[in-house]
Amino acid sequence: MILVFGQTGQVARELQRLLPDAIFLSREQADLSDPEGCAAAIMAHDATAVINAAAWTAVDKAEAEEPAATLINGDAPAAMARAAAAKGIPFVQISTDYVFDGTGTAPWTPTDATGPIGAYGRSKLAGEKGVIAAGGPYAILRTSWVFSAHGANFVKTMLRVGATRDSLTVVADQIGGPTAAADIAATCVAMAKALTADPDKSGIYHLSGGPDVSWADFARAIFAAAGMETAVTDIPSSDYPTPAARPANSRMDCSDLAVFGLTRPDWRKGLNDVLKELEEAK
Repeated sequence: MILVFGQTGQVARELQRLLPDAIFLSREQADLSDPEGCAAAIMAHDATAVINAAAWTAVDKAEAEEPAATLINGDAPAAMARAAAAKGIPFVQISTDYVFDGTGTAPWTPTDATGPIGAYGRSKLAGEKGVIAAGGPYAILRTSWVFSAHGANFVKTMLRVGATRDSLTVVADQIGGPTAAADIAATCVAMAKALTADPDKSGIYHLSGGPDVSWADFARAIFAAAGMETAVTDIPSSDYPTPAARPANSRMDCSDLAVFGLTRPDWRKGLNDVLKELEEAK
C-alpha cells in the first residue's frame, strides 16, 4: 500500500486514478506546515512506500513568504523522509527545475550544480537536501511546467483567456518542457515500486515533456490543438515582470529515466489527453 501526501493537487489527482487502493492524506489530515505531524502520519500507517505530492507551489508568493514556503517545501519533506527511512520504505519527492539558475542552453542533468534564483527554488532545494540526508531509499523527481485538466496551470489559463481574445502576448525567451501531471504520477508510481525492490536505484532524476519549447510556442500548440484562432505574439520576459524571476533555461536531460525503464514523454500527447478530458467534462 502506497501512502500519498496530497489529495487535490494536479499530480495527486492523477495518482488517485493509478492507485485506487492507496491512502491519500488531505491537508486536514497531514498539514505540511507541521512537519512532525506529517512524519507521525507515516509512522501510523503500514505503507510500502510514500509519495509526497503536496507542496507550496505559489512561486511569486514565496518571495514574500520564504520561511513559510521553506517549512512546507523543505522541512516537511525532510521529516517525511526521515520517518520513511526509519521504516525502511522508499520516499518519492517531486522537485523542480527552479533549483537551477536557468543559464545557458544545455539541458540540465541531475548532477549539475544547483543555484536557485528565487525563494521557491531555494525552498525546494532545501527539501531535496533533507530527503537525501534522511538516509533511506529515495527518488527525487525534478520536473517542470506541469499541466493537467485540474487546478491552475498554463493550459487552462490559455484556454480561458484565448476564448475571449483574438490575440495574446506570451513570453518567448524561457525554454523548457511542458509536463503532463499524468506522466509525473506514472513516473512516481514506477519509482516507488522499483525502489521497493531495489533501493540502490535511489537518486535524483529529471522528467519533462519533449520537445522543448518556449511558452509562446506552447501557447500556439494549445490553441492549434483546441481549434482556436487566437494569435500569439512573442515578448521577452522583461515585458512581463513578476515578483519571482523565472529560469530562462528549463531544459532537462531525462536520460536517467532509463534506470526505471522509462523514456521522456511527449507533451503533445499529454496535451491532447487533457483537452479531451476538459471537453468531456463540459
